[in-house]
Amino acid sequence: MSQPPNQPKLTPQLCFNQTALRGTYYPLKPIHLTQKLTLIPKPLTTEPTDFLRISRSTVDDTINQNLNALVTPGTSRTFDPASTGTSSAAQPPRPIYRRPIDASACQDFKHRVLFPSWQTRSDLLNYCAGVATSPDPDDPDHLLRQSEDLKARERLVDERLDPYSARYFPQEARTEALANLIRNERMVESIIRNRTWALVGERCENVEGDYEKALDAWRRGEGVR
Repeated sequence: MSQPPNQPKLTPQLCFNQTALRGTYYPLKPIHLTQKLTLIPKPLTTEPTDFLRISRSTVDDTINQNLNALVTPGTSRTFDPASTGTSSAAQPPRPIYRRPIDASACQDFKHRVLFPSWQTRSDLLNYCAGVATSPDPDDPDHLLRQSEDLKARERLVDERLDPYSARYFPQEARTEALANLIRNERMVESIIRNRTWALVGERCENVEGDYEKALDAWRRGEGVR
């Protein structure tokens, strides 16, 4: 079982640092899971902290491994005495990736690992979406864009002599770049969650409908807005 990273401190600087927000992929060392679903993390030494990728890679990208870790002897199926008289060749044991998982183990995984990880990423994306729509007086390129805009307005151009000189492409503000990034990351997040939820449903006999309803139900139970 993999350990999801802790939520970073939410600041505008984090949102504007795309390396910290997204970064590049780093291989992670897994952690071990006890029978009581106690997470025992091994130290991560990744710099910079690319939160979204780490969170997804430790929970969603490795969902099959995480679910397999929930299959323990005596929890996946009740012992059937009649099975002792059946040829093992006729009924070979199921591969671990096809074995059903105990309902309580599934519930613990969803409520203690999966949903908190999703919620943490939602909190980050929602916060940065708010930053993207707020005034940004600290933008280091703000004065440069103002100067370029002024020069563009003052420029006298004869388009008959040089039709291309009249074209002005203003530099994109970092809030606009952030808004585009958050929009893309939300699309990626939706795709990832749908895939993860489908795999969880196959192994956990999920009866909670789509992931959004299940996540909302968990939020209400946890008092999360």
